[in-house]
Amino acid sequence: MLYMICATDVANSLDKRLAARPAHLERLNALKDEGRLVMAGPLPAIDSPDPGPAGFTGSLVVAEFDSLEDAQAWADIDPYIEAGVYESVVVKPYKKVLP
Repeated sequence: MLYMICATDVANSLDKRLAARPAHLERLNALKDEGRLVMAGPLPAIDSPDPGPAGFTGSLVVAEFDSLEDAQAWADIDPYIEAGVYESVVVKPYKKVLP
């Protein structure tokens, strides 16, 4: 089943985010290589695909996991959590309707 992982960043997280990004992307690429990643990306703090120093306010991941517990366990060990980037993380089942 698909699950949505939506994380909210702490204020002024850009430097922490950039430092932990390679490890964060490594985990996302593993999901992609397994054919389980639907989409993933950051939420810009301003209305721009490249927010520059404004940074980001969080992240969204939609991926396939065996259960809500598995999705939560995967989210709980994200490198952004260890680096202090995320203030909170919400994991919920997701049903893709379109396209």
